Amino acid sequence: MKDLTKETLEEMGCYEGDENSLPPHPGWSSPNAMGMHTAKDSHLQSDSEIRMGDNEVQPLGTSNTSPIWEFRDNEWRLTYGECEETSLIYAKYEKLPLQDFDVEVRPAVDVEQFFNQGHVLLLDDDVAEETYSSTVDLVDMVLNKIGLSTPGIEEAKTILFTHGAASSRTIQAVCNPKDKMNSYDESWMCLVGDIPSLVQRHMAIVRLKHPTNMGTTCHDLQLFVLILCPANEKGTKNALETGRTFATLLADHHLRRQLMEVATAEDFKQLIFDRMRELINEQRQSRSAVSIKLDAVVDPPKSTTMSHGIGKLCEFGQGIREDLSRRLPHYVSDYVDGIVGVKTPQKVLSTTFFLYFACLLPAIAFGVLNDHNTHGKIGVKKVIMGQTIGGLFFVIFGGQPLLILLTTAPLALYIKVISSICDDFQLDFYAMYGCVGLWCAFFLLLFSLFNVSRLMRWCTRSTEEIFGLFISIAFCVDAFRDTAKNFQKNFSSPLCFSDVNITKGVKSFLTYYIVNETRTNSSTAEALIAAIEEPMAIECNQASSLLFLLLMLGTVWLGVSIFNFKKTPFLSAGKREALADYALPIAVVTMSFVGSYLFQNVKVEPFRYDESESVFSLTPLDRLPGQAIVGAMGLGFALSLLILMDQNISSAMVNTPLNNLKKGPAYHWDLFVMAILTAALSAVGLPWMHALVPHSPLHARALADVEERVHQGHVYQIIVRVRETRLTVLFSHILIGLSILLLPYPLAYIPPAVLNGLFLYVAITGLGGNQMFERITLFFTQQSAYPPNHYIRRVPQRKIHQFTVYQLGQLMLMCLFGFVPWPYMKMIFPLILLSLLPIRHMIITRLIAGRFLTVLDSSEH
Repeated sequence: MKDLTKETLEEMGCYEGDENSLPPHPGWSSPNAMGMHTAKDSHLQSDSEIRMGDNEVQPLGTSNTSPIWEFRDNEWRLTYGECEETSLIYAKYEKLPLQDFDVEVRPAVDVEQFFNQGHVLLLDDDVAEETYSSTVDLVDMVLNKIGLSTPGIEEAKTILFTHGAASSRTIQAVCNPKDKMNSYDESWMCLVGDIPSLVQRHMAIVRLKHPTNMGTTCHDLQLFVLILCPANEKGTKNALETGRTFATLLADHHLRRQLMEVATAEDFKQLIFDRMRELINEQRQSRSAVSIKLDAVVDPPKSTTMSHGIGKLCEFGQGIREDLSRRLPHYVSDYVDGIVGVKTPQKVLSTTFFLYFACLLPAIAFGVLNDHNTHGKIGVKKVIMGQTIGGLFFVIFGGQPLLILLTTAPLALYIKVISSICDDFQLDFYAMYGCVGLWCAFFLLLFSLFNVSRLMRWCTRSTEEIFGLFISIAFCVDAFRDTAKNFQKNFSSPLCFSDVNITKGVKSFLTYYIVNETRTNSSTAEALIAAIEEPMAIECNQASSLLFLLLMLGTVWLGVSIFNFKKTPFLSAGKREALADYALPIAVVTMSFVGSYLFQNVKVEPFRYDESESVFSLTPLDRLPGQAIVGAMGLGFALSLLILMDQNISSAMVNTPLNNLKKGPAYHWDLFVMAILTAALSAVGLPWMHALVPHSPLHARALADVEERVHQGHVYQIIVRVRETRLTVLFSHILIGLSILLLPYPLAYIPPAVLNGLFLYVAITGLGGNQMFERITLFFTQQSAYPPNHYIRRVPQRKIHQFTVYQLGQLMLMCLFGFVPWPYMKMIFPLILLSLLPIRHMIITRLIAGRFLTVLDSSEH
């Protein structure tokens, strides 16, 4: 260890009278080509630093004075000899990327604001050089120039400087010559600070007359930038981001040379403003050149296929052939990838149980709904059998194995409409149901053969997120609708507020009194009890409603809490992840035990189940008249549009670039398989199904390895890889098929409230990664808490909120037709869903600039 001589103490900033900034260590800076580095000090600091005497420099450790330790202000203070209190300062250096003036919104706004309101101090011969011999002097000069109050000046200096002369947050440029150490650009420095008491930002640039030594890494300082911003600004408007804008400009030595030659402050500002415009054009041209070069490498010019344009839409079977050529080489690996790999068996097992409960419980719920709508013609057993057959058929023959097929509320609505038509016109239900399904299969077959799925190229991320949010709302509506029905039936029953029920409590008390007071004469007690008892047709069961609410909310709370357990510091990372993977099974089993065992004295209705129900009912098409067949064609076409949109949107959300899938999609082939499956289910009277949101994206997420990244204090998740395997769907649907043996018990021990809790759980977890939902929350978020993601940086805040409002309008349109109480009006819901595509590309593009739409609809984080 070298001796602490006078020169060493001066370098460390401990020598009295030296006001240089805290010297950064060159070894702490990561090498980069002309990058910028900031210094951030920790809060581990006291009120002073080491200072030696004026005339004597004594190496540390040679003083005869003993150190003095004192506990004050909840921390230990140390003084040694004639030095003042000793402090610990932790400095961290990080690389800042150069500002992108072309795509980011704030840089141009910051420069324009500086042009209109900024301060420029051009120091000349009239200002003595002694008045700006340190950064503290420069800051004092600027703070007085911009007109801050005395308390504001003291607050700013306290925040800008760790103590004395040690600047807390500075930005400088470094260059990394080949085979050499980092070299600081010592001619300029930017000092930034977020001040709580400020109400508006202040930007100032000081040009020194001569290069001045301001300490280590600032030996030849000529340009000094000071940025002060309110502390509650959002991430893209804070002092660091504003400083990065001016640091990017000053990193250009040609601009610095021109700034040193201008004569007036107005010319100084105009030069920076003009350079900002030039830099926007330069970066735009550079980006365009790179894009053209990449397009030439990745997508070489095609001779005939791309020249057809819309004509490619009608190439018979071309899409199916492309899907098969893409997916068939990976068919064996779809099974192998579910066995081989780190943590793969664990992920496959947990995802299997997740799919088992996530598919079985909705099948029971929709089975009960269909049983009620069809008067027992399609019940729980048929729905479970259809779920088993459909899931196994699709996982074996389908193209994209991550898609999850399920019967849904819209399909249950179609079944209800068909049942109502059959009741009105005296038609055979199975015949009409089968005819509608066969017509639907026919149209799906045409869609797949004529490549109609190519229309999904117009389905952007915003459309997918509107649909995903609508499905989450639909799950919540179904759950709370069942809750309202239960409360109306039990808690708010007229019997609960009638005179008969009021006297019921008195009767119960008298019965209890008689039994306990007439123990010696049992016959007398029985007679008295029989005299006061009256038969009651309906009971008031308020406890059942309260238990329903407890189980539903308890299921979703327990499931979401365990799902988010991986974000806690408890246990090890592997155990937290394993526990989160089993969140749904644990929640369902736990709350079922609570409802069926701990509250077994509370009367709860089990789901309706008819053991005599036959599983397969062949379609007697010969019983339908000709007009009914024509009417079934219209219903089948509307149903085919619904399956087309739901299937393709679900597939698009699974194959989003964010999931980082490697094997590619199979839109047309999957639609072809769905046509065959729909025809088969219709022929035997089993319920229809299609790929579903959010089950399909959640399936991909359950099989993924996820990493957390931190950017400016905000945590976001990156999917590293997804195990594209068929085993999870295969195993889970085998278990679903075996669950028929568990009817009615023990499956009847699963209370209906737990089914509704599962709906809420799926709806809440399905919101993860939904950018539209995140932007809705920005309406109620403090600006300083805005995440510094891609659209916050590149799109003005007003345009972000405007785009979100347009999305909310489309969502309200879907909810209007999706939740309307008239079943026949709901039949046009597929057309409303299809209309989202022209609305996005023909109306929204006229309201918001295309470059902003490109950012808002991109697949970036």
